[in-house]
Amino acid sequence: MTRDANSIESRNKQIIRSGFDKWVAGTGGLFDILTDDAKWTIVGNSPMSRTYNSKKEFIDEVITPFGARMSKRFVPTVRALYADGDMVIAFFDGKPYQNTYTWYMRMKDEKIIDVVAFFDTIEFTDFWTRVAPARSAAQ
Repeated sequence: MTRDANSIESRNKQIIRSGFDKWVAGTGGLFDILTDDAKWTIVGNSPMSRTYNSKKEFIDEVITPFGARMSKRFVPTVRALYADGDMVIAFFDGKPYQNTYTWYMRMKDEKIIDVVAFFDTIEFTDFWTRVAPARSAAQ
């Protein structure tokens, strides 16, 4: 591996690590470093499994309704991060909603441009269908 490739991998991995650290601290997170036109694919057979073609579409259709179902803020625990070329792979768990995730994040210019997300879609579907989103004060 060339020194430049190693440097890019190291930098990309650090950006993702920092995103997880901010997520845990409640001061930001990985979604902040998605490009506006980032693609996000949820693999499997859950109600939300498909490809989302923008950050806004993914946040509006998955993340916001997911968060509205939570009684406490979702906090990830990273088991491992791996980098290969422009790809960073995160292996992590979450609480209070318990599931194990592997996200494959393609990076460009220190931003996430494409994600393929794997997790237990049976557990996710149970949570998504069993727990209704909380109503906002505006409703």
